[in-house]
Amino acid sequence: MASPRNEGFLTQDQREKLRIAVQNAETLSLASPRSPTGGSTSALLQQYEQQRAAAAAAAARGGGGGGGGGGVRHVRRSHSGKTIKVKKDGAGGKGTWGKLIDTDTDACLDRNDPNYDSDEEPYELVEAPVSTPVEDYKKSVAPIIEEYFSTGDVKLAASDLKELGYDDFHRYFVKKLVSMAMDRHDKEKEMASVLLSSLYGDVISSTQIRLGFVMLLEAVDDLAVDILDAVDVLALFIARAVVDDILPPAFLSREKASLSESSKGMQVVQIAEKSYLSAPHHAELLERRWGGSTRTTVDAVKLRITDLLKEYIKNGDTAEACRCIRELAVPFFHHEVVKRALTLGMESPTAEALIVKLLKEASEELLISSSQMMKGFSRVVDSLDDLSLDIPSAKSQFQTLVSKAVSEGWLDSSFVHVGANGDVQDDEHEKLRRYKKEAVSMIHEYFLSDDVPEIIRSLKELGSPEYNPVFIKKLITIAMDRKNREKEMASILLSSLSMELFSTEDIVKGFIMLLESAEDTALDILDASDELGLFLARAVIDDVLAPLNLDEISGKLPPNCSGAETLNMARSLATARHAGERLLRCWGGGTGWVVEDTKDKIAKLLEEYESGGDVGEACNCIRELHMPFFNHEVVKKALVMAMEKKNDRILGLLQECFGEGIITINQMTKGFSRVRDGLDDLALDIPDAREKFLSYVEHAKKSGWLLPSFGVATSA
Repeated sequence: MASPRNEGFLTQDQREKLRIAVQNAETLSLASPRSPTGGSTSALLQQYEQQRAAAAAAAARGGGGGGGGGGVRHVRRSHSGKTIKVKKDGAGGKGTWGKLIDTDTDACLDRNDPNYDSDEEPYELVEAPVSTPVEDYKKSVAPIIEEYFSTGDVKLAASDLKELGYDDFHRYFVKKLVSMAMDRHDKEKEMASVLLSSLYGDVISSTQIRLGFVMLLEAVDDLAVDILDAVDVLALFIARAVVDDILPPAFLSREKASLSESSKGMQVVQIAEKSYLSAPHHAELLERRWGGSTRTTVDAVKLRITDLLKEYIKNGDTAEACRCIRELAVPFFHHEVVKRALTLGMESPTAEALIVKLLKEASEELLISSSQMMKGFSRVVDSLDDLSLDIPSAKSQFQTLVSKAVSEGWLDSSFVHVGANGDVQDDEHEKLRRYKKEAVSMIHEYFLSDDVPEIIRSLKELGSPEYNPVFIKKLITIAMDRKNREKEMASILLSSLSMELFSTEDIVKGFIMLLESAEDTALDILDASDELGLFLARAVIDDVLAPLNLDEISGKLPPNCSGAETLNMARSLATARHAGERLLRCWGGGTGWVVEDTKDKIAKLLEEYESGGDVGEACNCIRELHMPFFNHEVVKKALVMAMEKKNDRILGLLQECFGEGIITINQMTKGFSRVRDGLDDLALDIPDAREKFLSYVEHAKKSGWLLPSFGVATSA
């Protein structure tokens, strides 16, 4: 028996509701002026009955009412009588009533409903800020630092930092690491220093380390708000970085120039320089300042050095000993290796040859720098009196070691060693120390005053000509770490000294000392090699050195000296086209004129004087050139002009200049020498040039213008 649902799809209750709805619709249609007449309602009922009958017949044929009524199920008519299709789910269309559950208000989702689905929630686009790579990097390094402070795993921190892949942003890591450590205990401060030393070179470049500390100096005013002792702590970090060789000492002097005098950054630099790096044994003190909890203590390093040296004396394996020294990872403390090695060599004469071999090998491999080697020898000198109590022949043995080291080239020849009689030349050492101190003071004063005659007078009063090469080394080393003005002034002073006071041999020795220590200088002055090459080439252009002197210097350099490359660069610069003009302008001309301009000025003032000018005015013009080291050009041009115009009046100007001290005897001699050397060429234009020159020389000697050594028996 068919269910009521299958019989026309409607139950009795549903039919009753339909009937009431039709009656209501008919009432509404009659009330509406646009609706059809009442016959339309009858037609609607008739149509409904037809549809119901057709559906029942289809259900009887197909055995299911659901499938049979599919063809007409979605066809309805609007109030106007038009047939329209409605939506699939029965919600109706225009002119229909829609679903039974349709409401006039928007549907509201209840999040407490068990059937709540978050995907049904309306969504809106929210604008998110786009982060830059720098911001991403800064956010990433903080967890790395926190984890390192927790674990102390340097390798993990290095690996994590490499994975970030932003090598040019590591300055922010340096700043973040130090600033975080500054506000923590000594353990974290020590760990931060250790991490920076470990990452230096392999992970973080020297440039990024330097820029990181520059940023810290700029930010120390802000750091001091939260960290009361920020100035002192940052000064310690910088001093420690210098001791660990990850910052050059020149960093401090360079930052002084860029920092305000009243800034806390300037206070940091001054404290680091004067309080920490100037103290005796500052390296050891700084190593232990924060307890050295994560590093080997100084005593432990000394013990390891002693053990490796004793082991080396037993097996004689130089390569293994060098490897052990390298593994100590304390390049600033290699002087202790030298000291202990020399002491062992003196205690056991049989071990002396092995010790010499080890130190020579370490020097040639650049494992132990020349400055550390010198410092190690100096420390032995300081303790020789005590050593002599246990080793009676300590002084003579040390003298032998020094001589051998200097002759083999692994100890700087400037080292003041034990005298032939076995006594340490303490007086000479002290004299050299005082000389260096005076020399530095004079050089600084010269850079302030630009007074060449005054510094020449001071050097004469100092009365230590044997230390002239030391002065040259100090002058150029200090100038290399200064601005172009001081570099130009140093070249000018060197030219003046070469004429007035220093011999060519002194200057050659000075440059040899500079080239031998070039590698150590480069630790403090990054571009030291290039600057030294310019100084050498400039010396050739200024006639301070002859080109052959460069070959002489090359022959006296120790084997494998890094200064050889600098010397080759100087040769190239000095022999290049227009080398004179270029090298004289390489530092902006400083306080001197470009040579060509100066020559033109000299020629004009001599012509003006020769045509009837005033001798006093001519002397004043020569002074205003401000190039006393170039006055030999005045002498040369004056002599040539006198020959060409057959007018000896100009010799009166030379007499006046010599009498007033404007042109020195050295400059006068050099001027005459230049004319003598060019007599062959002059004779082409001036047939009697030789006779004229001989008469001028005779006059000059009678007047005392020339050095007694000056001679005219030349090819001229």
